[in-house]
Amino acid sequence: MKKLLSVVFAASVAFTVSAQEAETAVKSAQSENVERRNESALWPACVAVSQWPRSPDVIGLRLTIPFSTTQDNVTGFDVGLWGVSEYFEGVQLNLLRSNVRDSASAFQVGIYNSVGRGDFLGAQVGLWNESMSMRGVQAGVVNVTGGSEGFQIGLINRAETLYGFQVGVINIIRDAELQFMPVVNIGF
Repeated sequence: MKKLLSVVFAASVAFTVSAQEAETAVKSAQSENVERRNESALWPACVAVSQWPRSPDVIGLRLTIPFSTTQDNVTGFDVGLWGVSEYFEGVQLNLLRSNVRDSASAFQVGIYNSVGRGDFLGAQVGLWNESMSMRGVQAGVVNVTGGSEGFQIGLINRAETLYGFQVGVINIIRDAELQFMPVVNIGF
């Protein structure tokens, strides 16, 4: 019985030590990845032409001439004709389209502004504004959102769910008792 307890105690000590070493190794690898990511990020400015440069991140200013699709994470300013990224934090001023595929905390200005799959926090100003989930303001001719907490102002405003206000000619909240209202519609 004493031998069994000794073996169990030795195994638990060895397991604890190896778990601490593994945790230290994971933390070290994570910090190396962050350092490597920061080293590979383009900053303070980047001129992005189509598929060039192939950097995962841009921190600062990205000029998209005529468009850019290879930078996944952009933090700062995105200026040009057509800006595309996976995640975005900052200000997007693209004449034709500001497109974020996942989530954004941004101020988007352009003819067509969109945030695809994730959450959007901020403001969209353009002819057509679209987001999956929004907390903020959409101002344009057509505003479309899945779930929203905020304010929509335009000719046509459409939301699946809305906790806020719509001001426009056609205002639709699909998940409301009164789904259509001209001029002003309120969701709560």
